[in-house]
Amino acid sequence: MTYVITQKCIGTCDSACVDVCPMDCILGPVPLDELRAIPAGERAARLPGIQMFIDPDECINCGACVAECPADAIYLDTDVPAAYRSDIRRNASFFLDRRR
Repeated sequence: MTYVITQKCIGTCDSACVDVCPMDCILGPVPLDELRAIPAGERAARLPGIQMFIDPDECINCGACVAECPADAIYLDTDVPAAYRSDIRRNASFFLDRRR
């Protein structure tokens, strides 16, 4: 099992989850320092379609990120609502693409 960040993160890209992750396994396509330089209220417009992802190979299932997510976008992979099931594959693909 692992945690998954769903598309509910899109437009928010809040990085509080990154700060509490003991494994540093939460990343996004935009470097964290660049992301944090953009005011939260401007992220949806300036970063359309951008979200954070959890590396399923590195996640230790501690759940620390869940309570920190203001978008309620993080679920245990077995508990992802049906509407967001495709995000499990999207999350894993993000890291597979990075490793190639």
